[in-house]
Amino acid sequence: GGIGSKLCGMLGKERGRGWRRRGNLLPATDGDTKTMTFLQEVVDILLAYIVESFDRETKVIDFHYPNELLQMNNWELQDEPATLDDILISCRATLKYAIKTAHPRYFNQLSTGLDMVGLAADWLTSTANTNMFTYEVAPVFVLLEYVTLKKMREIIGWTDGRGDGIFSPGGAISNMYAMLLARFKMFPEVKEKGMSSVPRLVAFTLFSLCSGKLIPADLERRILEAKQKGFVPFFVSATAGTTVYGAFDPLIAISDICKKYNIWMHVDGAWGGSLLMSRRHRWKLDGVERANSVTWNPHKMMSVPLQCSALLVREEGLMQNCNQMHACYLFQQDKHYDLSYDTGDKALQCGRHVDIFKLWLMWRAKGTIGFEAQIDKCLELSEYLYNKIKDREGYEMVFDGKPQHTNVCFWYLPPGIRYMEDKEERKKHLHKVAPVIKARMMEYGTTMVSYQPQGDKVNFFRMVISNPAATFEDIDFLIEEIERLGQDL
Repeated sequence: GGIGSKLCGMLGKERGRGWRRRGNLLPATDGDTKTMTFLQEVVDILLAYIVESFDRETKVIDFHYPNELLQMNNWELQDEPATLDDILISCRATLKYAIKTAHPRYFNQLSTGLDMVGLAADWLTSTANTNMFTYEVAPVFVLLEYVTLKKMREIIGWTDGRGDGIFSPGGAISNMYAMLLARFKMFPEVKEKGMSSVPRLVAFTLFSLCSGKLIPADLERRILEAKQKGFVPFFVSATAGTTVYGAFDPLIAISDICKKYNIWMHVDGAWGGSLLMSRRHRWKLDGVERANSVTWNPHKMMSVPLQCSALLVREEGLMQNCNQMHACYLFQQDKHYDLSYDTGDKALQCGRHVDIFKLWLMWRAKGTIGFEAQIDKCLELSEYLYNKIKDREGYEMVFDGKPQHTNVCFWYLPPGIRYMEDKEERKKHLHKVAPVIKARMMEYGTTMVSYQPQGDKVNFFRMVISNPAATFEDIDFLIEEIERLGQDL
């Protein structure tokens, strides 16, 4: 009844009336019927794309080179308005050439999959179309951010979930916020007097090229070296789940060093922070509760639609003191409600997109145990892949031992180079293998997986699994496809 019945009635009248030729949607007078018809058409396009994205018979990508894609469609902007029919054609074309990131065989990035509740939440967020800077204009979203950040701090292990936090546009920005807080905590005068008022500061984020992990003894040695040169170490960023190897730094040992030298300890858990949701895997972040700040990106391992990145801070009030600019046109001090809910002055951005509702609604739908099951499954799939290829002919692992996260890094050696005796020649050939196989994957459209060099290591495949739709059969398919596409190299 209600809106549904009204919509059906309107759609029935409008179909076939040439409504697409006229662009007078809301807020035009009498634009409601045309608007509902137009949006229903758009939803039909989106629903068809969603169903197609999960179909293993469809391509992950319909690849075209940039110059081809530019010529295949008219993407140029014009002075005259397009018809609504043209707008729908543009919607279809955009999705036709989009990468199906929800496809069970898309393994290219840390952010994969498409959650239906998260998608619904994103639609609602865009419909509400508001800004996160004040309770005045985003009352429910501000409260949901407050509730969710508190829950995340409890999961980290901070007493009663006390502390602070904010959602930002990605892990790099969250990490930058952490650095600003560390600097302000040590030298609050920097805010008004600038960098010329403080000593030469040094930040540390170190790792071993062998394991991808930070080595505590090396960290302490470098801190002492910096101090001897007259520099002031103010920030250490440990990593929980490195981008390439999926390695977890030894947080307890690092926190001991940070405490000893009075240095802010940040944990970049953009990729690995979500393992805190898993009772089976959270031990990999032991010591995270001793950090001063933590970055955690639910848009990665928890499959929350992009973007959704949180910075959690142990000390309450520090973000406000560090970043506030007292903009009187937004943050009037004589408002009639509790001003602590005007969160905009904690952020450098001021204007801030609503990223919270996707995570909050998914958490309601799945519960913590649903996220736990999803994360455990992805790690189980990565272990299956590792066990399948570690002793398989034609494969070499990039580093020894079972991966700690879902990152599985390996070389595929085609038959033609497996028994090459000249090591340099073999290395030179091997460097070209992954790029060619990746290019063929994209041209066939069957699957996508990332590759890269690292240090002195030639190009290798970096497989990551974060898509809940993936299965053991999809892992089997990936291996068979790599072998099929690389057999002749």
